[in-house]
Formats: sequence, structure tokens, C-alpha cells
Amino acid sequence: MPKTAVFPGSFDPLTLGHESIIRRALPLFDEIVVAIGINAEKKTLFPDEKRKAWIEKVFAGEPKVKVVSYTGLTIDLCRKMNSNYILRGLRTSADFEFERGIAQMNKAMLNSVETIFILSSPELSAITSTIVRDIVRNGGDASAFVPKGIVLK
Repeated sequence: MPKTAVFPGSFDPLTLGHESIIRRALPLFDEIVVAIGINAEKKTLFPDEKRKAWIEKVFAGEPKVKVVSYTGLTIDLCRKMNSNYILRGLRTSADFEFERGIAQMNKAMLNSVETIFILSSPELSAITSTIVRDIVRNGGDASAFVPKGIVLK
């Protein structure tokens, strides 16, 4: 059975930090499913289709990366994708505390799933989608914080 990891997030937008985590995880897995979580309660800046197209563009030359959108629980997506791994990036100790709780709950609901944490590269640890969105909303140039080819308009 192939080793498939699900990398869930809103990716609103995909940042250099997200790209780095995915590229660094590629040698560990046969496939990485970048899973764009669709949450009707959460207001996003960029439409779902645009976020999906950006990720597909950034990873166009990488056959091990697949992009899907989903609603509901990440563990349900793991079942659907036959994945026993959830991939998460960590920038700070606060990220770890938050992600640890989610990982423990996911494990309690689906024992076969392991959460794999990859630390962000130090030079990328300050970049967040929230900050990038704030820059864009206020008319700033956030192109230095997103992968090449993503035009934030």
C-alpha cells in the first residue's frame, strides 16, 4: 500500500512556508494530498478554485502531489484517500500546542492515522497566510511571501 499523507489547510493563500513543508516531505511519502478545507463558517479572501489552481500550478511538475478540496473531518478524508498520515507544519511552540491537541483527537477517532510534524525553515517561520492576507487587503505587495507564479489579486 502506498504511503499517502494528507496535508490539510485553508491555503488562503499558499505561502512559501507551505511550499517548503510539502517539498521537504516529498521524500517521505509516495503521495501528498494537499487538502483544501472548505469551511462555510470561515471567511476566505481567495476563492476555493483559485487556491486549488495556485497549488496545482506550483506543483505542476511533481506527480506525487495531488490537490483536492474537502468538507468535514480530516480523518474522513484520510479514510477516503487511504491515507494513514496527516502532515502538518510547525512554526512556533504555540503551533505545536494547538496541533498536538488536534493530532491527539484525530488519533482517538482513527487510531491508524499518525500526524507527522515538520518544522518550518527558520527563514520562513514568520510567514503566515493571515499576515499575507492582511498585506493584500491593505494594498501591500506580498509577492515575496508566496511561491513564484501566484499573483495575489
